Amino acid sequence: MPLTVYLSGEIHTDWRQQIIAGCEARQLPFHFTSAVTDHDASDAAGDPLGTESDNFWRDHKSAKVNAIRTISLIEQCDLAVVRFGSQYKQWNAAFDAGQLAAKGKPYITLHERDLVHPLKEVDGAAMAWAQSPEQVVELLAYIAREK
Repeated sequence: MPLTVYLSGEIHTDWRQQIIAGCEARQLPFHFTSAVTDHDASDAAGDPLGTESDNFWRDHKSAKVNAIRTISLIEQCDLAVVRFGSQYKQWNAAFDAGQLAAKGKPYITLHERDLVHPLKEVDGAAMAWAQSPEQVVELLAYIAREK
């Protein structure tokens, strides 16, 4: 039975696709899930509940609707990869890492060396820190080993 891996974090690069493709190329038994990675769709998740004149309330509603998906996927995953990119601050990824840690779900952080200090607590609760999608694929290959 495949393990479910939740892919959390930065949405501006193709790191998710690299991990998925790397695992598929090696025929590794993983099923991948993710938050919505379309920025506009994520921002508009609460819009069906009514128009807001203040962006705070629009963001508030959308965050709660997005949380339904995120919380459910974190509950269902066996492990997670949490990606922090250098260009934007991914507060949502840090929140996901906290949720994963609180639930005892193992996770791997994925980020460049220059983020080691700001992410020391997040990395401290992680089972591993990777610097590239290729390293994550190597870790997943090891996790999937039968012997």
